[in-house]
Amino acid sequence: MMLFHPFRFLAPLAAAALLAACGTGGASNDRNGAMANDGTSIFASEEGQDSHSYARPLEARVTHVSLDLNADFEAQRMVGSATLDLEVAEDAEQVVLDSKDLEIREVVNGDGEALQWQMGEDSGDVHGAPLTISLEGAEQVKITYASAPGAEALQWLGPEQTAGGEDPFLFSQGQAILNRTWIPTQDSPGIRQTWDARITAPEGLRVVMSAEMLTPEGEMIDGEPGRRAFRFRMAEPVAPYLIAIAAGDLAFQELGERSGVYAEPSMLAASVEEFEDIEEMITAAEGLYGDYRWGRYDLLVLPPSFPFGGMENPRLTFVTPTILAGDKSLVSLIAHELAHSWSGNLVTNASWDDFWLNEGFTVYFENRIMEAVYGRERAAMLADLGWTDMMDDIEDLGGLTSPDTQLHLDLAGRDPDDGMTDIAYEKGAVFLRTIEETVGRARFDAWLGDYFSRNAFQPQTSERLIADLRANLFTGSEADDLGLERWIYEPGLPENAVHIQSNRFRAVDQAIANFAESGGVTVVNWREWTTQERQRFLEGLPRELDDDRLEALETTFGLNEARNSEIRFAWLKLAIANRYDDARDSAEDFLLGMGRRKFVAPLFESLMAEGEWGQPLARRIYAEARPRYHSVTTNTVDETVGTSDD
Repeated sequence: MMLFHPFRFLAPLAAAALLAACGTGGASNDRNGAMANDGTSIFASEEGQDSHSYARPLEARVTHVSLDLNADFEAQRMVGSATLDLEVAEDAEQVVLDSKDLEIREVVNGDGEALQWQMGEDSGDVHGAPLTISLEGAEQVKITYASAPGAEALQWLGPEQTAGGEDPFLFSQGQAILNRTWIPTQDSPGIRQTWDARITAPEGLRVVMSAEMLTPEGEMIDGEPGRRAFRFRMAEPVAPYLIAIAAGDLAFQELGERSGVYAEPSMLAASVEEFEDIEEMITAAEGLYGDYRWGRYDLLVLPPSFPFGGMENPRLTFVTPTILAGDKSLVSLIAHELAHSWSGNLVTNASWDDFWLNEGFTVYFENRIMEAVYGRERAAMLADLGWTDMMDDIEDLGGLTSPDTQLHLDLAGRDPDDGMTDIAYEKGAVFLRTIEETVGRARFDAWLGDYFSRNAFQPQTSERLIADLRANLFTGSEADDLGLERWIYEPGLPENAVHIQSNRFRAVDQAIANFAESGGVTVVNWREWTTQERQRFLEGLPRELDDDRLEALETTFGLNEARNSEIRFAWLKLAIANRYDDARDSAEDFLLGMGRRKFVAPLFESLMAEGEWGQPLARRIYAEARPRYHSVTTNTVDETVGTSDD
């Protein structure tokens, strides 16, 4: 259903008046002619309004969140309070927060006096309900509450779902709009907030968060001998989806002066070995686009149910164990999450309609880090694979005329996850490569470094990016010749798109042609190929192969048991599409062994597409796997497979 968003109906003059009341002017121009980004005026612009939040930031805006919560593993709830500092416009009477399934117990002002509050009607979808609080002059409110046992941001794992098998585990995933299921705040990426937290957990568990860890080992709690308290502080304003937590049996090892890795003890050594190049990556990133501004950069390797490859939570990137390939072949994901420390965390899309501003910039930056650390050819292979992913997505989304192939989207009334496609990631990166080709790498790099500095700790929109590009990068007719607005606001792929092609893929493409003709595996130089070349081969094979050819591939290269998750995934897509019986057990083990949506959702789609051969298998596996998956994954797969209640 279409989410009612009160701010969308404010008249322009009223919006301007509210903006002035907050102490800022409207969108203005800086000395170079670009729109000033003061972090507040953006809310008065059309692109700065967030259809996925009930917040009215021009009236009252959250600036700081202070959490005091107990992680109740038995009840699977976060219980405690959130104290919110507010910036309030003159004559504003209410603050509107986002919430979903929260049990609100009390709301008071900074002096402890009760305030009136009302929970609005639940939207019945991902948006939840507005929590409206009458301020009565207050600029601070304290909300005592509890999250629901099924809070979508949180996954509570039993000991049997962890590597150690002895202690429970908790982790959160807030992007895009899930943090409203455990934190009552304005859950909009443009409303940046500083925050601090005190979290209590059972003795023996370590709590970590995406912030400065003030008490890394925890501290004793008077009168509660079985629990410890952990305190955290984030002094820089961040988008609320970047507030993240995990708790479990976690060990830590330094990787460098400002980096390290957390993991379950049995996974720590493999994680340290896989990520030993992280300091070199940080140095390369800083050499490209300026200082790393978050202090530490640590990694947390989560249990396999984590739904994403990685999540760029500031100071503490969450990563899936599916990238532990043993040969660093999948560490471009780490380069990606590190790049988010500039694009996404430092400069953030103001709404999910501009998700590409986070991800397109990050894919481009990631590839530059990979080029600097591992060489131009490896970077070229990754970019070429990304191009293929983009073209496949364009086809899946309905072709070049589909509105969903635009960079700037209109996601009103939809789940913001609908915009998390390779259009945002790969088309966004191709757009930036095309700009680089237009103006030259030196000019582009100088602009991009300055862009991050100019807009640091601020939200961003496509409109403001265009103004910045025209004011600070392009000269003469360059922007018009490029087709700047067309790239962002129109569907499809402009004809001037820069496609980086890998020279090493030429031999792989020839091997694909030879195998398609002869079926002989001797034409495949598998042992000498990199992971990216193997991916290219498996993904480039004809989609229809007989059992003899599939058996030759599997028995020669051990594909059913491949440790590398990308290779296993590429193989299973091919095998399922051909109803290859000998891959059924491999598919089941893979789908039961991890919950990464990138792999899980397409494989279930493939199984369901294979009628009586695949659908019973899909339903049986999903019935067992679903309780192990995070809601991010189940929300997607439910639409494909259904649930046991259907």
